[in-house]
Amino acid sequence: MAKFHIKKDDTVKVIAGESKGEEGKVLEVYPDKNKALVEGVNMVKRHTKPNAAYPNGGIVEKEAPIHLSNLMLVDPKTGETTRVGRKEVDGKLVRISKKTGEVIK
Repeated sequence: MAKFHIKKDDTVKVIAGESKGEEGKVLEVYPDKNKALVEGVNMVKRHTKPNAAYPNGGIVEKEAPIHLSNLMLVDPKTGETTRVGRKEVDGKLVRISKKTGEVIK
């Protein structure tokens, strides 16, 4: 399986596209499509029929997946965007922040 610089529950910033500059929490990652679903980012309107969740139906606004290349990890310590590296610590490969060198959970 491919390794990505972004995982679920990371805070990311959009660096390109219509939602550029927005930050949010990663809700889900789709490895097969190289995309991620980010909370409050890349909102789209969907027309929906009445169902249990929306008894009246209508137009629902929800997040659409965004390509991983358009996302950059926000360093938990500094709050700035950073590139991600990998390093072996205690025999385990962990993600590290390129700016601070800190291990990312």
